[in-house]
Amino acid sequence: MGDLSALGMLLDTSRLRQLQKSYTSSVERFVVDETPDTELLSLVEEPFRSVDDVHDRLEELEATLLEQSDRRAVFLTIYTEMTAATIQEIDAGAFVDPAWMARYLVQFAEYYRRAFYNYERGAVDEVPDPWIVTFGTALEHDVLVMQDTLLGINAHINYDLALTLSDIGLDPDRPDKFADHTRINEILRRLVSVQQDLLARQYAPGLARIGDRLGELDDLAAAASLRRARKQAWQIAVLRTDAGWLPIDRYTRWLLARTATGGAYLLLEPTASQATMETLHEIEADEFDLAAHAVEFHDLVQERL
Repeated sequence: MGDLSALGMLLDTSRLRQLQKSYTSSVERFVVDETPDTELLSLVEEPFRSVDDVHDRLEELEATLLEQSDRRAVFLTIYTEMTAATIQEIDAGAFVDPAWMARYLVQFAEYYRRAFYNYERGAVDEVPDPWIVTFGTALEHDVLVMQDTLLGINAHINYDLALTLSDIGLDPDRPDKFADHTRINEILRRLVSVQQDLLARQYAPGLARIGDRLGELDDLAAAASLRRARKQAWQIAVLRTDAGWLPIDRYTRWLLARTATGGAYLLLEPTASQATMETLHEIEADEFDLAAHAVEFHDLVQERL
């Protein structure tokens, strides 16, 4: 059944904390009862056919959400740039196995598409718990932009990614595929860095006034944290691939769902002080414009990437 050492990840302190947290609340409170939007559904109803199809439809979805002032656009603003940057790297020959990376990009986006589609049409039983927390929180507009961003990243990396890798296969030439998988880390780091810089610029006057910082939100967005999460996704995919055993498939799906959901709950309870959080919420309520933020983010990405 292969090397089962990755089973020990369940004993990792961070995962145990997430696992414990996942049982402190119910995702039912994140189910927002709204009339399905036919325009949104039309954009995500059909499976993605190619990398260009992923790029084009995600951009359309982001634009539509922005027009509606729908905070689900916050994660998409980063995700569309992530997709564009990966496609650019594929076209430039930056990956050892560009065909595998194209399958990677499409299948990864499929997990997001299915989650969004099923949530929007009210089929929440078919939506993974981490995405229920992410979408419901965004629709309620009751967290910071950075939290909306990190909730989406948490669900997509800590739940979807290992399953994506298992779906598309790690063999043959596993070391080359791992190198290509790892290359994405730098793209993601740069994009999250742009988001942090934009928000830091906006938050700076308020944070300076109370002499505080974003605390755990900054820590979770740090490059090391993102690299660790992507490495763990690879390790779980290796376990699923090499074990070839139904109980391992079920165990890892359960582990991914519970820990990603617990991670989402932790993101909703940052360690920043109450004064800091209240100040940042006030700044966003008074000054934040969703569409303007998206435009500035895309412009900065073009400058830096």
